[in-house]
Amino acid sequence: MTLDLGSSPRRRFLSLTGAAAGLAIAGTLPGITASTASGVEKEDLRGYPFTLGVAAGDPLPDAVVIWTRLALDPLAPFGGMAARPVAVRWQVAEDERFRTIVRSGVAVARREASHSVHVDVRGLRPWRHYYYRFLVGGQVSPVGRMRTAPAPWQSPASLAFAFASCQAYWDGFYTAYRDLAAHDHDVVFHLGDYLYEIGVGTDAGVRRQPVPDEFARETVTLDEYRGRYALYKSDPDLQAAHASAAWIVTMDDHEVENNWAGPISQDDAPRDEFLVRRANAFRAWWEHMPVRAAQSPSGPDIRLYRRFQYGTLARFNLLDTRQYRDDQAAGDGTKAPNPGSLDPNRTITGKEQERWLLDGMAQRSARWEVLAHQTAIAQLDTKAGPEVLVPMDTWDGYVASRKRILGGAAERGVRNLVSIAGDLHRSVVSELRPDYADDASPVVGTEFVGTSISSAGDGEDLDEGGRTILAENPHVKFGNFQRGYVRCEVDRARWVSDFRVVDRVTVPGGTVTSRARFAVEDRDPTVHTV
Repeated sequence: MTLDLGSSPRRRFLSLTGAAAGLAIAGTLPGITASTASGVEKEDLRGYPFTLGVAAGDPLPDAVVIWTRLALDPLAPFGGMAARPVAVRWQVAEDERFRTIVRSGVAVARREASHSVHVDVRGLRPWRHYYYRFLVGGQVSPVGRMRTAPAPWQSPASLAFAFASCQAYWDGFYTAYRDLAAHDHDVVFHLGDYLYEIGVGTDAGVRRQPVPDEFARETVTLDEYRGRYALYKSDPDLQAAHASAAWIVTMDDHEVENNWAGPISQDDAPRDEFLVRRANAFRAWWEHMPVRAAQSPSGPDIRLYRRFQYGTLARFNLLDTRQYRDDQAAGDGTKAPNPGSLDPNRTITGKEQERWLLDGMAQRSARWEVLAHQTAIAQLDTKAGPEVLVPMDTWDGYVASRKRILGGAAERGVRNLVSIAGDLHRSVVSELRPDYADDASPVVGTEFVGTSISSAGDGEDLDEGGRTILAENPHVKFGNFQRGYVRCEVDRARWVSDFRVVDRVTVPGGTVTSRARFAVEDRDPTVHTV
C-alpha cells in the first residue's frame, strides 16, 4: 500500500500513533489517574466531549471507579481532540440533581491515554447508591448511577445483578442493553468479547451505518483498537446500560484476537509480533473500561483476575482464562477427548491463578461462591450418538483444570458454587461435576451460561446444535439460541436466574421477554424451573 506522507493531518496522526504504540509496549500510563490538574488550563471545548458516555466500575464498600473519555468526533483519530491535556471536573452526589455532593475533584485527560479519565473515588459509604458526572467548561456529561458494595460483615437481604457478553457490533442492535438499563441492578458483570477485532465492514453490517474505511480491517494497532472501542461505546443503549449501574468487567478472546492462548496467536503470528498486538489491545481496553490502576497493563501483561465481596451473601471470583492458559489441545476446534485435553499438567487458568482461587475458596466467606468468567466449565458433547466431540477452547479442552477447581471447591466445603459465563452465543444451564467420565461424580455446583448481546444475529429458540447438546448431556437442563442477557436475584435461601431474550436484533426496536427462570436452593446445586 502506498501512503501519502506529506504534511497532512494524516501524517501527523501516523506520527502520533507511533508514539502511542511505544507507550503501550512500555506499559506507561501517564496522568490518567491524576486527581489534580495543576498547570492544566481549563477550557471550553468547541463541541460536546462526552459522546462516549460515562461508566462506573469495580465497586468496593467505600470506593468505586468512575470513567469517561473525551471525544468530540468519536471515530476520528484521537477522538477529534487536540493534543493538549484537558482538566475534567468530577462530582459524586447522593442525589441525581447533585444537591448533596459528597466527593469532587479535578482529573486530567491526556492525549496519550485517549483523553480517558479514571477516578478511584474513595471515602464512600457501604451499600449506598450514588450519582456521578463530569464537567468540562460549560459541558456536562450524562449522569451515571452506581452502588457501592456492602461492608464485609454486612448481610444484605438480597442482591440483584445482571451479566452479559459477546456484542458484535455488525451482527445486531443492543436492544438487550436497553432492557438491562430499565431494571434496577446492584451491579453488572461483562464476561468478555466487549468488542470484536474483526472488521465491521464499511456499513457496519445490519446497522447500515457508514464508518471510515479502516474499520473494515481487523484491529492490530493501538489506534485501530481505540477506534473500535469508540464505535462500540457510541451506541446509546450500551451507554444507558453503563450509566444504570456499576460494571465489573473482564475480557475474553476477541478483545485481542479470536481464540488466542497465552502468548500464542490463533493465526500463528510470530510470538514477539503477537505480544505487541496484545499490548496494544490491553492498552485500549484499559483506556475504555472503568477499572482501577491495579488493572492497568504493563506492556503485554495485565492483571484481570480479582475478587468482589458482597457482604456475607456472595463473593465473586472474576477469572482470566485467556492470558495464562496452555494452547488449545489437538489444534483447537471440536474434537474427541484426547491426550492433550486430558493431560493432567495442562491448565486454563495458570498455576498462580488456580492457587489464588482455591486458597480463596478455603476462606468460605460468603454463602454463594461465584466464578465469573469467560466460557463453559460443563462438558458439552456436540455430537449425536455414542461418539463424544467437545470444544477444545472451553474447559472441555482442559479437563484437569475442571477436576482441580470443582473437586477443590467440594474438598474445601464451599456451600454453594455457581459459575456464570458467556462466549457460546447460546444460553446453557448445567449441573457441574468434577469428572463427567465418572457416573458417580457428584454434582458440586451450578452453571449459567448467558447468550450473546448481538453476536450471531437473531438466532432461534433452539437450533439443531442446541437440541444435540440437550440430548447428549444429561447434566444440561436448558438451552436457547436467541440473543439477550441474564438477570439474577440472590438471597440467603436461593438464587434465581432469569434469561432475558430478544425476538430480533437485526432491526432496531426488538421485544425483550423472559424466556425461562431457574432457581438453585441453598445447599442444593441442582436446578429447577420457577
